[in-house]
Amino acid sequence: MKKLGLSSNALQHSGGLERYAMDLVRGLAELGIEPAFFARRFDVSQPECKLVEPHRINVSFLPGKLRDHWFSWRLRSARRAAQVDVLIGCNRVDSSEVAICGGTHLGFLRAMGRAQKRSDRWQIALERRQYERSKVVVAHSQLMHDELRELYGVDDAKIRVLFPPVDGTRFAPTDAATRAALRRKYGFADNEIVLLFPSSSHERKGLPLIETALRDTTLPVVVVVAGRPPARTGQRLRYAGYVKELAECYQAADFTILASTYEPFGLVGIESVMCGTPVVFSSTIGCCDAIAQHAKFVFAPNDVADLRATLVRAVQAHRDGAGRAPPERIRDAVLYDPGVAAHVSALIELTREIERAR
Repeated sequence: MKKLGLSSNALQHSGGLERYAMDLVRGLAELGIEPAFFARRFDVSQPECKLVEPHRINVSFLPGKLRDHWFSWRLRSARRAAQVDVLIGCNRVDSSEVAICGGTHLGFLRAMGRAQKRSDRWQIALERRQYERSKVVVAHSQLMHDELRELYGVDDAKIRVLFPPVDGTRFAPTDAATRAALRRKYGFADNEIVLLFPSSSHERKGLPLIETALRDTTLPVVVVVAGRPPARTGQRLRYAGYVKELAECYQAADFTILASTYEPFGLVGIESVMCGTPVVFSSTIGCCDAIAQHAKFVFAPNDVADLRATLVRAVQAHRDGAGRAPPERIRDAVLYDPGVAAHVSALIELTREIERAR
């Protein structure tokens, strides 16, 4: 194939689309493809940096709210100089043939009930240009597909829904003895049902709603926060610290819980069920469409009463032995192939379709 480019805010370990871009780099390397990679920052300690042709676009001299636009503008000439034929944009850029949509700013503002500020309008304008000028928009969930259609007017024929990949070697079930050891490591008692809350943005991910739902409950449950410290802890709320090996927490917990106001996909849901741990999720979390019925307990968004009722159902299933699935059902918990290789192959086919149409 002709020369491929990737654009991302950074090539480093972080959340969201930066992590996704690193997955793409590894998947492309497996196919013998070294992409040109355009980013603001490169963490040269990461092995992925050796798998790309790096092109740094400096934005550090600008105020934060102007950096996206400067990066997008400079990328146009940088990709020409690097002789890139097809560019996959994993950030807001208006010169990518393939635009990756892992979230929309208009959707976020609507979900959060926030009015647009001038800086928001700048971001939305850049998003609109990216979707208009791209040949294909890859939506990471059906929720993103719907937002692209409703809020940005993107032609349905231009959108492809491709759920994002997850590392199956890292997120996998473990045996009973290892799980028992992990529960001891993280301080989980045998007689308590642990609801893991992985988060660095507690309000957006619904911790206040979860705390309200658990107030005065007699259920033997405790919420364990992994990530940023909560404002307070108590009998029902504990803090596990910043956990680097989050797979261990999934394997040790009984459920993973999120009540997000806005969650375009929610990789933690896929990671959790791949470890054998079912989820208790708001129905508006994008990954719910990609999780089998037996591996999820779904409640209405912002509905304390329904969350309480759902927790009762989840606890009862746990007591009945239906909480953690046997190995064969764990394999069926994810309704798509979450492998990096499958995802990258689908993207490569899209780039070939673009080349053939020229």
